[in-house]
Amino acid sequence: MRNFLQLFTLLALSFSFIFASDYREIKEISLKKDEQKKILVKYANKEKLFNFRWTLYKNGGLVIFKSYDKIVAQNVLYLRHENQSFRVELMPNGADYGNLAYLLVKFKEFKQESKEAVFEIFLFDKKEQVLLEDLKN
Repeated sequence: MRNFLQLFTLLALSFSFIFASDYREIKEISLKKDEQKKILVKYANKEKLFNFRWTLYKNGGLVIFKSYDKIVAQNVLYLRHENQSFRVELMPNGADYGNLAYLLVKFKEFKQESKEAVFEIFLFDKKEQVLLEDLKN
């Protein structure tokens, strides 16, 4: 039984390293209500603007408005729920379908005293084709 547990632990650890997400960059930001976060996305001689903001925090749900590449959307994110984040694909699908660059924006915390939402922004870009630039509001 002991050997089985050791083997199971070894396999579990090795699989976690194999399937670990390899993000290239991480940023943590705090936003007040209706404060916009603007990020300029640069790749292959193209520049596109990604921005998002939150408008309402009610019953543990945070209402987000986002836009990227002329696509506007709304999400509701929750802290203790499956729906903690949203994904933004930065480049169009092409021949290199499996290696798409994307942003993952995760709702991390809501600070009641300052009425700020805290987010983590992850950049997944295996081929290092994308450059992010924070823009002042």
